[in-house]
Amino acid sequence: MELHPYEDSWGADDPHANFKEEVALYSVADPLPTLENLSKDTGIPVPALIRYILVKYTASGSDAVLAMTPYALRQMQDHIDKAETTDTPEARLAAYKALRQMIGWLAIGPISLD
Repeated sequence: MELHPYEDSWGADDPHANFKEEVALYSVADPLPTLENLSKDTGIPVPALIRYILVKYTASGSDAVLAMTPYALRQMQDHIDKAETTDTPEARLAAYKALRQMIGWLAIGPISLD
């Protein structure tokens, strides 16, 4: 399986800009050497590990709603703090939009395992 880094550009008004930026940052690294080592250590085939990671990640939205991990909570708080520090209607609207995107991702709900 070939896993290519995400390289693109997007406008400031793109509703998925935060997510695209994160994908671009994280996809620079090659995860296959780590997965190959884990496969050797556990005997689990790499494709099964990839499937596990993808399912675990996509299901994490529901988990985050229940557990509200410190990372997600910190990200949400950072948006609010920035808006409060800037203290403008534009900053508050930007924070609202960012929080709306995060909550939308968390609310996606369970995925199909078919």
